[in-house]
Amino acid sequence: MKISYCKGYVAPLPEGHIFPMKKFSGLYDHLTQNEGFKPSQFIEPCMADMAALCTVHSPEYSNKVWNGTLNRKEERRMGLPWSKKLAVRSRLAVQGTVNAALMALQDGAAGNLAGGTHHAMPGHGEGFCVFNDVAIAIRVLRQSKWVRRVLVIDCDVHQGNGTAEIFREEADVFTFSIHGEKNYPFVKPPSTLDVALPDKTGDKAYIRHLGDSLDQIFNSFKPDLVFYLGGIDPLETDHFGRLSLSLKGLEERERLVIETVVQKDIPVVLLLSGGYAPTLRKTVEAHSIMYRVARDITAPYFS
Repeated sequence: MKISYCKGYVAPLPEGHIFPMKKFSGLYDHLTQNEGFKPSQFIEPCMADMAALCTVHSPEYSNKVWNGTLNRKEERRMGLPWSKKLAVRSRLAVQGTVNAALMALQDGAAGNLAGGTHHAMPGHGEGFCVFNDVAIAIRVLRQSKWVRRVLVIDCDVHQGNGTAEIFREEADVFTFSIHGEKNYPFVKPPSTLDVALPDKTGDKAYIRHLGDSLDQIFNSFKPDLVFYLGGIDPLETDHFGRLSLSLKGLEERERLVIETVVQKDIPVVLLLSGGYAPTLRKTVEAHSIMYRVARDITAPYFS
């Protein structure tokens, strides 16, 4: 299994900023040092070009991000202070998702040690999301005729409002979000299918809702490609999650999603999305579960 990653995924943030920027390099280190992944499996992306960004985002917004001309209100809404390194890492992460999608189409499964920035809208960033990498990858692949029908399975605890809004009128893109009902964002554009869960939802109820939803989706929609946003913020220990998944429940979720897709012989793209565990180490370890489970499930296909 090939995975997009480069050192440029980490950009500097002010001391004490809540976003765990170092999780990207930390996850790479953990996978290669503790989980048996080989450095040769990781493919370094270049920056996504402006034409790709502008398949989703306005030229005005894309240029503001690149040139550093966002105003203070726009920066606050984005949740990240602008720097050139942030602009570079945002374009690198987008291309990482595009590359992962192409690698998944070739191999059956691939990933990006970033991505899933599902809150970014065409004209602005928000919720720690600068560009909507999934939406850009879908537009690029559909315009190039690599795929026609695409499914987004978004298990981040926060509803994928940007992705839902971008594909609101596109019947060939199915957006599914299972998230906290009372959590951010407070205005939630409708996905193709939304499952809003009450606070404190635990493993058993979460897995039941997710399994029922996957059955419903695949009974009516046959995608050429699946993007899986495996946010770890439904964990009970998450700073912002408000749900109550255990690590065992998280692993069960990963297995359910990935097995369901792989057994249907549909290529799948694995993306991190959000996660704010009590420590960087716990954040990294929780994110690594998705890749460990995916490796075990897909091993027969890569032997």
